[in-house]
Amino acid sequence: MTAARREERSEVAAKRAFPKAKSGNVFGQARKPAKMFRAGLYARVSTNDQQSLPMQSRAMRDYAARRGWTIAMQVREVGSGAAKREAREKLLEAARRREIDVVLVWRLDRWGRSVTDLLATLQELEHLGVSFVSLTEALDLTTPTGRAMAGLLAVFAAFEREILGERTRAGLAHARQNGKRLGRPATAAAHAAEIRRLHRAGVAKAEIARRLDVGRTSVRRILGDSSQK
Repeated sequence: MTAARREERSEVAAKRAFPKAKSGNVFGQARKPAKMFRAGLYARVSTNDQQSLPMQSRAMRDYAARRGWTIAMQVREVGSGAAKREAREKLLEAARRREIDVVLVWRLDRWGRSVTDLLATLQELEHLGVSFVSLTEALDLTTPTGRAMAGLLAVFAAFEREILGERTRAGLAHARQNGKRLGRPATAAAHAAEIRRLHRAGVAKAEIARRLDVGRTSVRRILGDSSQK
């Protein structure tokens, strides 16, 4: 065996004994480290269901730990569904200041008052580059599948607006059928003829305004217009 052949075999043996460490590159590019998300946790209960608040918070903390997220902010809120969600607004303000990367909630109805409200806040978070996760519905906007599911919310929001519009139109039609007057209350202009009649009868402008329950300025304006004609 020649010296060159022996040297080649020794090199192969050395490579087998000390395999080359795996490269941190993917297809020639450096592998990016996983992003450490800063999570904002939002828990909400109704006034009569406050005992579930610790359960929500514990479940969200456990989920954040499994995902390797840092909990940057925790918000708890108690109130009725129709009330303004001031604590939620604090979390949105943190998102606007880029202090969190993902909002984590227990259930969608804890976050949004309606489908339209839910969609509006999710669209704002998306614009800010902040993700959203709801545990109960397994809605995870950090994934492509979750973002596709969120697209369906726009359809439901449009449906909800259409239903509300139909109910409003039906209510107005029913009120007209029952002879109810709709729209703004009658203004002083509707009393113009009566204002002029009382003024010709010698009634003071202030008294005319009091009798007809209209503003004195309106009375003076109508009488001024009459004198100019």
